[in-house]
Amino acid sequence: MIESLVKANLNLYAVLRNLPLLVKSDPVAAKTVAQWRIGIQFVVWRGPAATLVFEDGTCVFERGRHGNTEVVFGFITPAHFNRMMDGKGTPVPLKGFRHLGFMRNEFPKIADRLAFFLKPTDAKLADPHYLAVNTRLTLATAVFAARELALFDPTCRQVAGRIRDGAVLLKILPDGPSAHLIFEGGEVTAGLGDVQRPMARIDFRDQATANAFLNGRLDPFTAIASGEVAIRGQTPMIDNLSLIFDRIPGYLG
Repeated sequence: MIESLVKANLNLYAVLRNLPLLVKSDPVAAKTVAQWRIGIQFVVWRGPAATLVFEDGTCVFERGRHGNTEVVFGFITPAHFNRMMDGKGTPVPLKGFRHLGFMRNEFPKIADRLAFFLKPTDAKLADPHYLAVNTRLTLATAVFAARELALFDPTCRQVAGRIRDGAVLLKILPDGPSAHLIFEGGEVTAGLGDVQRPMARIDFRDQATANAFLNGRLDPFTAIASGEVAIRGQTPMIDNLSLIFDRIPGYLG
């Protein structure tokens, strides 16, 4: 039960929350949602909830329940939501029946575009645009998934308890993208962009290096020894965070 709940948290708060970033990063995705004006809420019984708001060509992700949305989809269990994310389940429409045509015919276009960029192959990664978007999405997924695991996965919660308070920055040189995690008093916050005065940081030499590293195609020890990946600051924080990152494929792989 706990594994299903943790996976639902990752699917909603680390995977589906990538849609705003996708819309900002990919012209095809931006064109797809350009005329959309709709709020879609996903509610898992005794589990996570979040809302996607599409308006004027933008997409905003908000955690938690929100009353004023055109569409509300319910899921009776975390496993039910996970099946939908795997393309094997159907949500229960709780509100917005007149929008069912949109959800059946239009929303899958952006969902499929997200899935396209989150399932890399060597052929896809040969395209510079695909490489850039996949790297951004994978980096974002990693930090937001790590946050959920650090708080809710029993093993990762123990590991996170050994991480001192402070921020860890992950950055692709020279100018990003970047993402970070902040550990403070038992709480964990994940975010995109730089963070002031990180206690530890992981710098990737370039986009290709970051992509290979984040997708498990580059051996960490080799990358660090060669200088492709640089570790700075409080290395025990990074060592423990790496153990949390290692758990992500077990849920999303």
